[in-house]
Amino acid sequence: MAARSLAVFGVVLDVFLVLTAATNPGFVVRITQAGLDYAHQHGITVLQKELAQLKLPDISGDFPVRHLGKVHYEISSLNLRSFQLPYSRISLVPNVGLHVAISNAFAEVDGNWRVKFHFIRDHGSFDLEVKNVYIKIDLKLGNDASGKPTVSTSACSTRISSVHVHFSGKFGWLYNLFYSAVESRFRKILEGKVCDSVVSSVNGDLQRYLQTLPVTAKIDAKAGIDYSLVAPPAATAQTLDVDLKGEFFSLAHRGAVPFQPPALALPPDHDRMVYFGASSYFFNTAGFAYHAAGALVFEITDSMIPKGVEFHLNTSTFAAFIPQLDKMYPNMLMKLRLSAPSAPFLSITPGGISLQPVADIQAYAILPNTSLAPLFLLSLTGNVSATIDVKSGHIVGKLSVGRMKLSLKHSDVGTFQVRMLQSIMNVYASSILLPRVNERLAEGFPLPLPDRIQLSNILVQFHQNFLLLGADVHYTPRERR
Repeated sequence: MAARSLAVFGVVLDVFLVLTAATNPGFVVRITQAGLDYAHQHGITVLQKELAQLKLPDISGDFPVRHLGKVHYEISSLNLRSFQLPYSRISLVPNVGLHVAISNAFAEVDGNWRVKFHFIRDHGSFDLEVKNVYIKIDLKLGNDASGKPTVSTSACSTRISSVHVHFSGKFGWLYNLFYSAVESRFRKILEGKVCDSVVSSVNGDLQRYLQTLPVTAKIDAKAGIDYSLVAPPAATAQTLDVDLKGEFFSLAHRGAVPFQPPALALPPDHDRMVYFGASSYFFNTAGFAYHAAGALVFEITDSMIPKGVEFHLNTSTFAAFIPQLDKMYPNMLMKLRLSAPSAPFLSITPGGISLQPVADIQAYAILPNTSLAPLFLLSLTGNVSATIDVKSGHIVGKLSVGRMKLSLKHSDVGTFQVRMLQSIMNVYASSILLPRVNERLAEGFPLPLPDRIQLSNILVQFHQNFLLLGADVHYTPRERR
């Protein structure tokens, strides 16, 4: 019984560990306080413009005057000339979201007034100053079913400390009779209008902008990247972390990845506005996706050999190492087909990125009727290192190949010394294969960035199991027509 209970516990523990591992993101975006401050500046600019366009309703009513009766007043054609937000700040609320506090805001309004009191009637214009406006906004961050980020206003309050109205006209004592009524109603209306505008701006402009974050980034005809959020953005005391799936996939047939992302522990750096943590899982799913798509196949023909390379790809060249080729396939062009028997798997350590790819090299003779005659099959292993950078919002790379080793897997032309082919294969790899791979890597893979964002002041660091990229952000507002 005890053994059975222990076995059940072991199964439950295994399931728990698998589920826990599955929640690890393959890619993390970290926004620091500097990044939030920068975004906040642009957000306040937009909000200030929205508030300056508020439409204020006409105000009318009757105000009782003791022993005298009622004063009927009408306030119309209210025009909000300006609404200024000189002081504001954004702060992180751990496990909740973001808090925006605006203080000492002020506005200027003008309009027309009309009053009737018994037989007295008067009208004119007025100027109104609103001072010491305080606005508090709480933002809740989340993610929708498609994995896109969401934002909503969980709380908003506005408090107006001072309202001063200057009426133009002859009867100053009359204005004072209904001044307090106008001031009170205007204060209440404006406080409500401000929060209505905040909610509208957050649910409209800000939400639409966040939706421009690419959940799926198509790279080419073979593969794409899944950047969907795996959890709502998490606020800590110092950063806002966004966990993304960070997984390459084949466009033709997407399947489950047979390995799990490692846990990521980003260092507490705050020098840049934003940091990207790309785990080894992120890069290894790229190899898995391209291998699944059948894209890790490369053919080399004689026409691809650069000028100046002494070795031509024909049986005459290879006969120097495999003499029997002269008799079996004299003076014929050859073709090499390189393919990966399995997806390449890289490692990331503080020392950099390294991988030991394995490739099969099938050699063919091209017969006069253009059909192919198999010659031999080699296995190639090598040590490859990579350098990484960020250009135009893309992760770009460049590979360097170290020592390569050949071994014979099969021969259709008899036995031969494989080591004799080492130098010629090195030439083909370095002068043909590597430049083409690096040309593709120079195009890069897109980072998860919303519209109109550019990165600068790039930082690249290698850590255990992940690559850390840091950058400052520049946002270009859309021109309003």
